Amino acid sequence: MRLLSGCGWVRGSDSAVLSRLRDEAVVHPGFLSQEEEDTLTGELEPQLRRRRYEYDHWDAAIHGFRETEKSCWSDASQAILRRVQAAAFGPDQTLLSPVHVLDLEHRGYIKPHVDSVKFCGSTIAGLSLLSPSVMKLVHTQKPEQWLELLLEPGSLYILRGRVQPDMTSPMRSLEMKNPFLGSTGFPGADVSQ
Repeated sequence: MRLLSGCGWVRGSDSAVLSRLRDEAVVHPGFLSQEEEDTLTGELEPQLRRRRYEYDHWDAAIHGFRETEKSCWSDASQAILRRVQAAAFGPDQTLLSPVHVLDLEHRGYIKPHVDSVKFCGSTIAGLSLLSPSVMKLVHTQKPEQWLELLLEPGSLYILRGRVQPDMTSPMRSLEMKNPFLGSTGFPGADVSQ
């Protein structure tokens, strides 16, 4: 196991995997200020509060979640989403709308799956809110090749290129004895554009 040089937010099975996927699985810790995180969660909470946590997803990929899609945002949230767009997407990339919002309960998780480019686009950008989690990307044909991304609250993660079609992307809340942090998980939200 190796850490990406100078970064405790991405680690991988070996240095070749880290080098090959360096620009394709990226974490920007501290992308959001606490005020920006509060703005987004304050805007999302009324919608999410009306939903129950679900334990059966249509493709069985998610357990213990609430989700919604949102296309109308306050001016403050739109400014945050423009920053995400500038950081993650090229000027010629078409963005899919609306924004997908996923809230995992403290025991919730996302099972290994490959995101469809048809439904998700060629780049996925997500904001981690409220609690830390770990996304593990495992090569579909060579399971000994993997990356783990530590997603602290306020971080932006970007998945593009070979990561999408070649690697599964399960996610879990941090638990005690987690190799990144000795922390228990709390309910958390993930906003993907």
